[in-house]
Amino acid sequence: MPAVAVIVPVLNEAQGLAQSLLNLIEQHRFDEIIVVDGGSTDASVEIVCKLMARDGADVRPVPYLFQAPRGRARQMRAGAQAASADVLLFLHADTVLPPKTDVLIRDAIQRGHLWGRFDVRLSGGQRLLRIVERLMNWRSAVSGIVTGDQAMFVRRDVYRMLGGFAPIPLMEDIEFSRRLKWTGRPACLRGPVVVSSRRWERRGVIRTVLLMWYLRLAYWLGVSPARLARRYYRRP
Repeated sequence: MPAVAVIVPVLNEAQGLAQSLLNLIEQHRFDEIIVVDGGSTDASVEIVCKLMARDGADVRPVPYLFQAPRGRARQMRAGAQAASADVLLFLHADTVLPPKTDVLIRDAIQRGHLWGRFDVRLSGGQRLLRIVERLMNWRSAVSGIVTGDQAMFVRRDVYRMLGGFAPIPLMEDIEFSRRLKWTGRPACLRGPVVVSSRRWERRGVIRTVLLMWYLRLAYWLGVSPARLARRYYRRP
């Protein structure tokens, strides 16, 4: 059975981080859990350290903690470099995995898939969010492009062969998906993973959707990821 490592980039995720990591430890059978902090100023690092120091033979696995320069792509690259498992799962700290995620991933890999992702469900209750999540899943199934919200996983040898995530400040998931498509279509697992809807709720659902469409269109037209990142992280 292929070993699976979970790589979690973290930056000021203290709220909810302990529960997220406990869920990975207690509800799934992953071989490695690697947390990569990008310079948090809250209690994120302390939370991971407390979990690393837990006593008990039933604690499996113990999370690893690494530091990397700020930026999700750079943090995920650092985590992938530290991992020794056969398969790498890249997971946002505010995303909850479905039951038996480890089994679903191992089964997909054993069926010959080199990489894949999960369907998404947004955590909020607004009806508009149901439309957004369906469009996200449909777009990914048709295009083969995977975003970070969808819990991307890939065989480690394939990841290394392609050079991993480009160290760019935005669109690293889309850029890597384009290269992964050279190896074949992704496994589209139903799941779903539950993603925090805080981004949509903070900016407004329609406004966030329009912003994401604008950013992706601009990226396809050649606008630099650095310029897009400045627009994306601008306060609403």
